[in-house]
Amino acid sequence: MILQALVKYYEELVQQGKVAKPGWCQAKVSHAIELNEDGTIKTIISLKKEEERGKKKVWVPEPLYVPEMITRSSGIASNFLCDNAKYFLGIDEDGTKPRIIDCFHAAQERHLTILANAEGKMARAICLYFRKWDPERAKDNPVVKEHWEELNEGGNIVFSMRGIYAQEDDEIRNIWDTLQTKESSGKKGACLVTGQKAEIVRIHRGIKGVPGAQSSGAALVSFNAPAFESYGKEQSYNAPVGKYAEFAYTTALNYLLNQREYRFPLGDSMIVFWAESGKEEYQKTFLSWMNPQLDNQKEMKKAFGNLEKGLWVDLDDIDLDTNQSFYILCLAPNAARLSVRFFYQNSFETIIENISRHYHRMEIVKPSWVENEYLGIRKMLDETVNQKSKDKTPVPNMSAMVLRAILEDSRYPESLYTDALIRIRAEQGNVTYGRAAIIKAFLIKNRGWKEGEDGMGLNEECKETSYILGRIFAVLESIQKDANPGINATIRDRYFNSACATPASIFPVLIKLKNSHIKKIDRESVAGKIYYEKLLADLMGKLDVSEENAGIPKRLSLEEQGKFMLGYYHQMQKKYEKKEEK
Repeated sequence: MILQALVKYYEELVQQGKVAKPGWCQAKVSHAIELNEDGTIKTIISLKKEEERGKKKVWVPEPLYVPEMITRSSGIASNFLCDNAKYFLGIDEDGTKPRIIDCFHAAQERHLTILANAEGKMARAICLYFRKWDPERAKDNPVVKEHWEELNEGGNIVFSMRGIYAQEDDEIRNIWDTLQTKESSGKKGACLVTGQKAEIVRIHRGIKGVPGAQSSGAALVSFNAPAFESYGKEQSYNAPVGKYAEFAYTTALNYLLNQREYRFPLGDSMIVFWAESGKEEYQKTFLSWMNPQLDNQKEMKKAFGNLEKGLWVDLDDIDLDTNQSFYILCLAPNAARLSVRFFYQNSFETIIENISRHYHRMEIVKPSWVENEYLGIRKMLDETVNQKSKDKTPVPNMSAMVLRAILEDSRYPESLYTDALIRIRAEQGNVTYGRAAIIKAFLIKNRGWKEGEDGMGLNEECKETSYILGRIFAVLESIQKDANPGINATIRDRYFNSACATPASIFPVLIKLKNSHIKKIDRESVAGKIYYEKLLADLMGKLDVSEENAGIPKRLSLEEQGKFMLGYYHQMQKKYEKKEEK
């Protein structure tokens, strides 16, 4: 399913001229060796361009379409028309070594063989270059000497003459394309992707752009040990994929990973996504809605409002096809291979509607300094991690599980909820709006909590003991703060975790402390004392006091602890709202 979707996407990209045809690929090229007709080096041209990356300016190689490059491991194998200084010049930073000479000879042999019958000026110049060039005297060449350090940085090099790259020469292109169509001696069989009889690829090309994987590329389809093989079939013959399908899916996936608008990192994974039609509007919409920024908040609010009314949304006056198939692929690094965390496909309308439902569950009253209406998934997951630690990555696999739950409108993983609670406890009751939103969304979706469905702010009608106790704790803390202005540590720092887990043993202590604090308030503000006593009396009256229930339970479950924290957060925000109104 994954490979089929990628092959189909590749065919759309080819029609739009965005990717290379079979036998070709896009490579990052750092330099061009400008040749004379006699094969001597005229000059070496840097193809790097300056780009802004955040606040920095960096020099990046130029992306060029070149003949398909070989997947190299430790052996010696030359690419055609595009390779590094070891192969094209026979040099490295230390000079020339026997192995480097072998690399040059491999490139020499390949170019002379492929271009043996060529008659054009470009092809003859390349052949003359490989016949004449002596790697051991490379440093004596003034042009090479001038660019020595740059050439040995490991970037790709191409040939050119009179401002035209070798791979753009008509004769050379025809020679290479003809070579690709020649009968191969490789094994043939039924391709699992296309269903057609084709040459089966033994080793698949590497996928680049997944953080944590090998920078040279990691395999999506790979068999490297007999334990993974069956029926005497070696390596990727165990999962037969034809030459065309292999080229198509690797090209499409590398294209996606190379486009910032088509991917984003999430935890230890990389998320890539695409529309079947290949139109960018779908990808841009999905990315902006998964990671909302300050400048698109109004647009999102309007869009979600229209969805609730049964109306569709347009993006910059461009109508989007609601039935468009949309794909999301989650990849994680695994040494020289990639593991698929999940693959999800649905109509674009369904996916956006599910995202809208998630944001609706996450709606909660926020501090006045928070400008964002919607909390994106990455910032949401940040709430489960200690932001002062060196490693700020969420628990492996949890990020992918949360994203899938949002896309499918299914239950959130339990670890999302427990990790949010752990962070609150670790920070002595620091219930941020993001953590409160997570708790609310989880309780609604996973526990069917009806009380919170319409509760952005304080629910004064809620009679659940845990929620009320959280409100009472917030009031007791407020009394302490008003009685001791400028206090550094409050009851939250000392008693929050105990009050949340074992309230019956802590609240009597807190009530005694309250009595001394309320006396201080009485001296300065009788109205303040009356307000707090009335509020506490009202909240205490909501507690279930009967023969079976003492009002304050000995212990609270994890679900009840979440409601306690939510009650505390809502009550504190109510206090701040009143201050702002004044």
